[in-house]
Amino acid sequence: MASAKSVCVRAGTPADSAAITGLQEAGFGMRYGGDENEFRGAVFPVERSLVAVEGDRIVGHTVDLTMTVTVPGERTVRACGVSGVAVAPTHRRRGILRELYRAQHARTEADGLPLTIFTASEGTIYGRFGYEVAIIDTAVFIDTRRAEFRATTPDPGGVTLETLAEAAPRIREIYERWQKMTAGAQARPDAKWDLFFADVERHRRGATTLFVLLHADGYALYRRSRRENRDIASVWEFRAVTPDAHAALWRVLLGMDLVDTVEAEIADDDPLAYLLTDPRAVQVTHRGDALWARVMDVPAALTARAYRADLDTVVAVHDPFRDAGGNFALRIRDGVAECEPTSRTAALGFDINILGALYFGAHRATMFAAASRITVEDPKALRAFDEAFTTDRAPQLGWFF
Repeated sequence: MASAKSVCVRAGTPADSAAITGLQEAGFGMRYGGDENEFRGAVFPVERSLVAVEGDRIVGHTVDLTMTVTVPGERTVRACGVSGVAVAPTHRRRGILRELYRAQHARTEADGLPLTIFTASEGTIYGRFGYEVAIIDTAVFIDTRRAEFRATTPDPGGVTLETLAEAAPRIREIYERWQKMTAGAQARPDAKWDLFFADVERHRRGATTLFVLLHADGYALYRRSRRENRDIASVWEFRAVTPDAHAALWRVLLGMDLVDTVEAEIADDDPLAYLLTDPRAVQVTHRGDALWARVMDVPAALTARAYRADLDTVVAVHDPFRDAGGNFALRIRDGVAECEPTSRTAALGFDINILGALYFGAHRATMFAAASRITVEDPKALRAFDEAFTTDRAPQLGWFF
């Protein structure tokens, strides 16, 4: 059996494209459609790939893209977005992923990016590399027969049914407004927009092409299908900049004729259930990770975002995979942080995963402490730390990658 020592990691080239595609199809259990091939390489160029090669065969792969991501306080940070992580099924458990990630992280550090993010297909792999779930997504279905709006729910109207081609410029404009105010959301590059508007067949999963509901401050894209004798509207993407847009779009989605069920993914703090007379009409079908994050540079990452409360403490950060850990003095005044290495004794201690989990505001520090994942020398420091990192809105992933 070959080991990681018999495998070399190098940069990808255009000549590797077919082999990379085959590896990803085997790893993720699907086939790319011909209608998306022209877009895929534009979103994640093969030149940004790292491949693990044994002899003349590619047996592992990662690729990255530098993304602009909104962080708490409506600020932005440049982050390394990693995608396409795959190891051949014939070469599992040989340390190949670890070697790929050593090279990936070394490149990210050389690029000076304070944060690495990705969307994961499995949940038990990445903790060893310093990652943790940073954004939670909730999948729901709503039985439209039970979806009666409260008398107090606004009915602002203003929603129109559009074609995807007609609505494309306005969708882009609304998304950019939403992204700039939503922690965790990434700017969507032109190549990704091109793939998005192509509405490729693989993304439909047997449903229709996209229908578009458009409001001046929001949009909902959905597909129609029929399963188990039920007519279903599946929301592909929902973005609302204002509460009125949110209410107006949901009124249309839940009021459509010949629709038994509406499926959607919503943020943890979405008020949808509170708009209805029967909140049980909104049934949660899944709650799980939408984004994973790893802090690559503690001072750079922590000074990039804003905070809700003042803080003056020292934290001990353990990095099990790279050299980003140490003791850091963290001082926050009026939402602005200063952070630097220090020899002072820490009041709190944790693995670097915890900073990734807390970074966008999806989790509370007190919960990690209750799970024995934060060592607490000073309970007052924990409460102050928790209050500083807490956000007013739940973060959301902008686009899956």
